[in-house]
Formats: sequence, structure tokens, C-alpha cells
Amino acid sequence: MNDILIKNTTNFFKETFGTEPQKIVLSPGRINIIGEHIDYNDGYVLPAAIDKIICFAFEKNNSNQSRIIAIDLNDEFEINLADPIGLTDNVWTNYVRGVMNQLKLKGFDFEGFNCVFSSNIPVGSGLSSSAALECGFLFGLNELFNLKIKPVDIALMGQSAEHWVGINCGIMDQFSSVMGLENKVIKIDCKTLEYEYHNANFNDYSLILFDSNVKHSLMTSAYNERREQCEEGIAIVKENFPEITSFRDCTEQHILGLQNVMSANVFKRSLFVVKEINRVKLACEALDNGEIEALGKLMFETHEGLSKDYEVSCDELDMIVDILKGEEAVVGSRLMGGGFGGCTINLIKKGNEEEIKKKLSALYFDAFGIELKIYDVKIGNGTSLYNNN
Repeated sequence: MNDILIKNTTNFFKETFGTEPQKIVLSPGRINIIGEHIDYNDGYVLPAAIDKIICFAFEKNNSNQSRIIAIDLNDEFEINLADPIGLTDNVWTNYVRGVMNQLKLKGFDFEGFNCVFSSNIPVGSGLSSSAALECGFLFGLNELFNLKIKPVDIALMGQSAEHWVGINCGIMDQFSSVMGLENKVIKIDCKTLEYEYHNANFNDYSLILFDSNVKHSLMTSAYNERREQCEEGIAIVKENFPEITSFRDCTEQHILGLQNVMSANVFKRSLFVVKEINRVKLACEALDNGEIEALGKLMFETHEGLSKDYEVSCDELDMIVDILKGEEAVVGSRLMGGGFGGCTINLIKKGNEEEIKKKLSALYFDAFGIELKIYDVKIGNGTSLYNNN
């Protein structure tokens, strides 16, 4: 699938500019195995890059003018690098402008270029297509103009570009898009940015995403509200236990002991966060020992916590997980991402995938009148140069 994407992107470039691209870059989307809503709570997350990518083709054009074409959108824009860079009404261009703005702010020297890109990452499914766009575009300019930006700084500048667009995301999406390795998950410490790789050999299991195909409008307001509730929760903990600096230092007993001084919602959110930080540690142990069924059990527990304590699920996601929980071949399932729609991430024993896809799709359509979208994913490498020789 990626081979066709690379070929089509390269051919489009040649037809448009009459030249071979000087650099071809592949930048992946990401999944998060476990550790949801933890990046802004100083915890750990466990993401991985996947084999769904954006393919970019670049060349210098020896001018001050740059032309960037989004093949899939049949859209393009030109920008003079001497002009100030501002936001526009055209959303996809803002991510690209945000990257160029970051380079200018940090004093990097680059000239005009031509760029085309195309993607097979489903947009709006929680697979971080915007992070892949930012990081792949920046990686390409870094290679084209030999800017010598380190991979971790590419991720941080991609995050800053997204903040500039107006989305106050954590570092997980950009970090996993840049730093991913095939068959590895990355345990990222969201407080220090220290990271370590753990094996993710799902040899006897398939990773399948079931996309609910819904996005409830609660997402933004509820996300901000959850952040505020967690801030209130940790403030109460610190008042009572001055030695504690963040949720990662807490045990469940700390939170349970403060139930009478927290509001019901602040208590539930705080308890979820402490449990989820611990689940990430347990998930790493399970992966290191090749205990995929133990990992799956943790995923089910995470969904239960996200649904009942953090309250970011919805009927559609809960139904998907409830059905899959009753299937012997499904070892783990949970909502992935912010919630209120989007995907579930699921571990299914090989040989049972088609039967489960068919059964779940029918039951889901009967209940909601919505077609389920299904994506098979594998854990792949982070942003990289494609050698087309």
C-alpha cells in the first residue's frame, strides 16, 4: 500500500515540476497502546508509529518562493519566504506555515522549495495525521537544507507549530511520529522527555482499529474541563502531602484518603490518572515478558476507567468494547485518544479477524445506523528518508 503511495507521489511531482525530487520523506501516524489523558498529567505514555504514512517529495527551486501541493485535497499554496507568516482560513496550510514559522523564529536559513505530499493516514480518526504532516515536512526541510536539527527537536518544533495553529497538544503525537521504531513501543516520560523502547512483538495477534465514525461535540470543552479537574486534584494532594510533586508520586491510597476533601468528579479523575500511570508500567513489563494477554487485560481496565471514572467515552465506543469483551479471540480493547468518538484499539488473535470484523460491523450498524470503519495497522518506523535508488 505504501509502495503505491510513494510511486504516485513521486510521479505527481515529476509531472508537475518536470524533475526528479531531491528528497522523499515518509512520516507515520501513531497509535497509543496505553496511557490515555496522561501526557498533561506528568505521567508516561506508550505510543508507537504505524505503517500508515504521509509521503513527501521535495526539491530546492533556487528562488525565494515556495510551492506546496496537497495531492489528496487537490489544493496548493505559494509563499514568499521574505514575507511574514500568518494563519489563514485554510487549515492544512496552517500546519505547514507553522513549521516554517518555527524555522524562522529559531533563525534557520532556508530558501525556496517545491513540495508535494499524499497520505494514507485516515484523517480525524485519532491517528495524528497533523503530527505526521508537521514532522514529515520539517524533517524534509532539515534534510533538503542540511539544517542539522536533532530528531527530538523536530518533534518539539512540530508540537510548537501545532500550538501556533491553536491546538494545545502534548508531545506524544509528534514524538512517536519522529522516534518510532518497527515492532517497538516508546515509553515516554511526559515530564522529562526521557524515553525507552520496549518490544512489541504481537506475532500471534493483529492490531486492529475500529473507528466508531462519530465525533461528539463535547470533546474540546470536556478535554479542558478534565485538565482543570486534574489540576485541582493534584493541588489538593500537594496541600495534604507536601512531598508529592505530581500524580506519578501518588498511590491509590493517597487519593482514596482524600475522597472527603475532593469533589466527586475531581476524586474520580485523580484516581483514574494514578491507576493509568501504574498501568503503563505494568504494560511495559507485560510486553518485555511477551505476555500479550496480560497487556490486553490492562487495555480493558483502561477503557473501564476512561468510561466510568474519566467519563470521556460514549455509547458507540462502549458498545464496541462490550461486544469485543465477550469474544474469546479478543484479548484487549479500549477507546484510544481524547474520547467522545474516534477509534478503539484492539488486540485480536490471528485467524479470527474477519469473523469479528463482520459480526461487530453488523451489530454496530443495527444499533446506530452507522458504518464502522476498520483499519489494520502494524507498528512501523518513525519519520525517515526514502531511498529511491
